[in-house]
Amino acid sequence: MRKNTFSFQRKTYIAVMRILMGLSAGITCALVLFLIGYVLYKGLPEVSWELLTTKPSYLSDRIGILPDILNTLYIVAAALALVIPLGVGAAVYLTEYAKNRKLVSVIEYAAETLSGIPSIIYGLVGMLFFCRFLGMRTSLLAGAFTLVIMNLPTVMRTTQESLKTVPASYREGAFGLGAGKWRVIHTVVLPGCIDGITTGCILSVGRILGESAALLFTAGFAHALNGFFEGLGSAGATLTVALYVYVKEYGEFEVGFAIAAILMILTMLLNLTAALAGKYFQKRRGV
Repeated sequence: MRKNTFSFQRKTYIAVMRILMGLSAGITCALVLFLIGYVLYKGLPEVSWELLTTKPSYLSDRIGILPDILNTLYIVAAALALVIPLGVGAAVYLTEYAKNRKLVSVIEYAAETLSGIPSIIYGLVGMLFFCRFLGMRTSLLAGAFTLVIMNLPTVMRTTQESLKTVPASYREGAFGLGAGKWRVIHTVVLPGCIDGITTGCILSVGRILGESAALLFTAGFAHALNGFFEGLGSAGATLTVALYVYVKEYGEFEVGFAIAAILMILTMLLNLTAALAGKYFQKRRGV
């Protein structure tokens, strides 16, 4: 009798927990779908060819976001050119070369702590150090350096976890064939975890695209149309900063929703690219 009662209580508990988890998952999915649908519904009708291919003209009250799109591409390219070699190199050193495990633990703890710091604090530090102390002034380059510091812990930790997934037998087999340390790393270890590295790097692009607080202090609000090198040395607004300026300062909610829709589409494309890249490299590895 007691056994049947316990079995009934256990089945009831499992059923209730399944219902609660299903309800939680349903609410989460509904909120995400509502947010995406609402932004696209409000923003896509406001997206026009003129909006995408012109710059703002205060004489004719024309609004264009082409400079903001280019500034976003410039700052993403500059940040990735710095954060990927630094992050991957640091992860390789800590995983493959470092002998002092206490020092590695301290660095990992520091990286995890830096990942949780609010971005506006990075912006304040970037403004004081890059813009004022180093004399870069308000510029896209100062914003790119700030974003490098923000994303370096994420890229490093993601790469570290990917490196740890490579079986030790791969390394031992390569060493047994007479390969040196660096040859083993760049011919066996890195190709074995390239899918995780690629996914982490692409996801860091999503964080760069969505950042605004740090760039408000370092990159500025300008909507000037410049080339790549000239643009890096000048102040410029990215899409997220432009969204804030148009909505908060000018009350242009239609333009704000249009920029939000563009950012939403870019984010979804990046997530899709990350998933496809991971599957592609898994197939190449024969997983």
